[in-house]
Amino acid sequence: MFDTMVITKAVAAFCGALLVFLLGNWAANELYTPRNANAPQAFIIDTGADDAAAEPVAELSFDEAWEVADAGAGSRLWSQCRACHSLEQGRNGVGPYLYGIVNREIMDVDGFNYSGALAQVGDVWAPEVLSAFLQSPSGVAPGTSMNFRGIANVQDRANLIAYIESES
Repeated sequence: MFDTMVITKAVAAFCGALLVFLLGNWAANELYTPRNANAPQAFIIDTGADDAAAEPVAELSFDEAWEVADAGAGSRLWSQCRACHSLEQGRNGVGPYLYGIVNREIMDVDGFNYSGALAQVGDVWAPEVLSAFLQSPSGVAPGTSMNFRGIANVQDRANLIAYIESES
């Protein structure tokens, strides 16, 4: 069944098919490549993209963001916190309730078992301390049991803290 003639025909068929594909590729490249593909551009449209990249954007400080904080905008961010926290006084969830947390002593909720990592944060949940903690909980209090990635935008953090304060 497998004599030299069958093997020769199979190899010849493979080489013939390869040759057809290579010739087809060469023909397609010749037909569809424009003659002036490497020519310089005839004109340039200024979109201003280079100007925007060259101009540095000033980072907003927390104090500036706190002055213009919008509690209404912070209400949509509350959904990230609502899974573990409550704004009702005395109602703890996975995390302690946040009613009156702004300027409250740290680890001051009765009936909630804190991890102990918050002792290194400070004494009071001032808005600046809350902002730093919301930006990176594990960065401010290594070993905290709060498993949250953080909020990078300083204005979002200020809006969220203003919302929590307004609901207290």
